[in-house]
Amino acid sequence: MTKRWLFLMLAAGVVAWGFGGIEARAGTTLPTTLDQLLVPGASVTLIVPPATEADTFSNFTYSSSPTTAPPGAAGITVSQFHVGIQDGLTFSGNLIALAGTSVDYSISYVVTAPAGFKFFDAFASGTANLFGGNGSVSVSETLLDAKSGALLGNLEFFSPPPSGLTTSITLNAASSSILVQKDIVVVGGTNTPTSLSIINQGFSSVPEPASMALLGIGMSGLFALRRFFKRPSLA
Repeated sequence: MTKRWLFLMLAAGVVAWGFGGIEARAGTTLPTTLDQLLVPGASVTLIVPPATEADTFSNFTYSSSPTTAPPGAAGITVSQFHVGIQDGLTFSGNLIALAGTSVDYSISYVVTAPAGFKFFDAFASGTANLFGGNGSVSVSETLLDAKSGALLGNLEFFSPPPSGLTTSITLNAASSSILVQKDIVVVGGTNTPTSLSIINQGFSSVPEPASMALLGIGMSGLFALRRFFKRPSLA
């Protein structure tokens, strides 16, 4: 009984080391409004059981030009986005340009992977309404490594086509923390307004090689201990 108990304790320790960090990260409840995330130090952490990542979003900024253009940050809802292995945020609000006008909106934030993980790709999509007019919407994103400032890639989509309102890329290099800078230009039609009502953003991450190697070593040790405990007694 003593040997079996020791083995179970060791096994529980390895599992907690490998996965306990994910369960321990408690995030802010979503949905919320963007103004709540503009407060210095504000952040939100996503947990999507049984997903293997719990990404943290922080350092939010928001602006528009002209500055009086609606909506304000309180008029933009931030909710959780999850499709397949991609987790991220959805921004919902009526980012609008009236007929004959244009508005430039900017949203930025930092997304950080859980310890031992790195992002390898990014996805974005949106929902626009031209109201039958000749307006347009363009969303351009610059993805930078939040620590080094190195360019990881660019995302861009338009309405009307050619590119459509969905895009994804593989990052130039895996990164544990990404600065996302969104530039959104909404142009009203000659006689009709134009709006962008939804922006989805998702990221996928994988364990770093060093973390996987350590986990493999730990599991190998457990299997070795199990074989040792199963040896028949010679006494």
